[in-house]
Amino acid sequence: MRRVASLYLPHLAIERLRRLERPPHARPDRPVRTALLPVDDDPGACSVPRGGGWRPGARWARGEAIKALPLHQRPTMRELGRRSEAAEHPFKHMTPPAPIAPHPGEPGPEARPMVLAAQVGQRQLVTAACPAALALGLATGMAVTQARVLVPALDIRLAEPAADAAWLDGLARHAVRHWTPIAAPDGPQGLWLDLSGVSHLHGGEAGLCRRLLHFCRRLGFSARVAVAGTPGAAHALARFGGQPILRIANGHEAQALRALPPAALRLTPEACTAAGRFGLDRIGDLIPMPRGPLARRLGLATVRRLDEALGRIPEPIAPVLAPDTPYAKRRLLEPIGTADAIAQVVGDLLADLVERLRDRGLGARMLLLILDRIDGSEQRLAIGTARASRDAAHLARLFALRIDRIDPGEGIETMRLAATRTDPLGATALGASLAGDDAPADVATLVDQIAGRVGGAALFTAAPVESDVPERAVRRADPLDAPGGWPDWPRPVRLLLRPEPLEAVLALLPDQPPRRFTWRGQVHAVVAGDGPERVHGEWWRRDGEMWSCRDYFRVEDSRGARFWLFRRGDGEDPATGDLSWHLHGLFG
Repeated sequence: MRRVASLYLPHLAIERLRRLERPPHARPDRPVRTALLPVDDDPGACSVPRGGGWRPGARWARGEAIKALPLHQRPTMRELGRRSEAAEHPFKHMTPPAPIAPHPGEPGPEARPMVLAAQVGQRQLVTAACPAALALGLATGMAVTQARVLVPALDIRLAEPAADAAWLDGLARHAVRHWTPIAAPDGPQGLWLDLSGVSHLHGGEAGLCRRLLHFCRRLGFSARVAVAGTPGAAHALARFGGQPILRIANGHEAQALRALPPAALRLTPEACTAAGRFGLDRIGDLIPMPRGPLARRLGLATVRRLDEALGRIPEPIAPVLAPDTPYAKRRLLEPIGTADAIAQVVGDLLADLVERLRDRGLGARMLLLILDRIDGSEQRLAIGTARASRDAAHLARLFALRIDRIDPGEGIETMRLAATRTDPLGATALGASLAGDDAPADVATLVDQIAGRVGGAALFTAAPVESDVPERAVRRADPLDAPGGWPDWPRPVRLLLRPEPLEAVLALLPDQPPRRFTWRGQVHAVVAGDGPERVHGEWWRRDGEMWSCRDYFRVEDSRGARFWLFRRGDGEDPATGDLSWHLHGLFG
């Protein structure tokens, strides 16, 4: 039993523009959590205000080190002086800014009526209007000059039908990957989804319809969904049904469409005008009419649209298809089973595949080799590259590193090679090489060869993260990335995975480094130290970090070893920490 859903986006063009203009951090559906740290007017013996800030007298807070900091981490002049006011939180700028209130009498950007215009002949006509503009009497097809006279504060933009169609095509591809294998654009503002055999995977038709509406609402689009047994009926009910979700059973299309206007059948403007001239104001007036007179009055296309909506003739849906995957195939005259023979065929496949990739301007990022054996089973071998490549010799070397993993069995009769992941790859500049200079070494080739031996997960580089907490300030990145934005603060060469507790620590609270501590059963006498560097907890992650803080010290013992220690708490308020000492890193 066929079931078709029509997803209708009535204001697609306008809401797409407003979505592009929305700030990336604006999330109106999720409240922003904020916390205000109170001011501590009496810090006591500790020179660091408990409401946040820097210890003004620390040597690391002076000189050129401050200039090397990012702007959001530099202390203000008030913080550098011995004042007890709470410092502004270093991550306060991450809070989304409040929207600017419009001038009295001027509507906000969302409330201001907006229309889209396009050049039609010698005139500019309105092609789309927002709900606020429709409520003021504007309509599609109206001249822009007339609309401007009716609404002086009208926001007029140029229509972008190509961009709207591209966005709708992307939505169809998303639907193919997540909802149903058959999806296709339904006009310039809708999408057809064939739900036959897939609705039970999403909680039934009603659950899938609610999921579609929720998905569109999160993207900032208003939508309506109708489900019927034919694409024509679903199209008509989604646009003229007047309900967010409308479902009708198969065989009840005629009753559901009877009260709708003829325009719901996707008729041409001439056919709609002719229907009004003959007094045919509803689809129910067209259903009992003989087909011959109806075709003479409204055209043969009207009869076809009516029969398609009622299910009398089939209406196929041409689904969107992803670009075909570049591949090459070799059917062998005789089965092969040696490594040399397999490597030779792989070289031939790579030569064919590289030609196809070059014609499309692509480079391979991942290749899949499929070998069909005589017994009907298959062997699969995949390789990946750190950068898009069309170098057949390099790709052949990567396959050669893994040929020993292939089990040919009684013999291999067919080999296929597909580029399952590709990236655009253009021409490479050779100016330095032509001038006689040595070209820079291609590190990607070395990375691919090492990854072929030890695995891709074993290769990575470190990249900074916007966080003051040391264990959260570094992440793994692609080995070919060149991350920047490292802070110019002294950090240990080796950071322990978890801070290790210290024993028998002798230190003068609240601002002095330790004089002696025991780590892993060995006593260390400190001869030099610097700090503290205060790191506050990230209160927006969890409530337990609201008042927590760490005071970090760089110390050197009598044997010349340098350590990075921290004390939990500021030494005054128990809520900031339990005053336990931990070792977090080693310098050298």
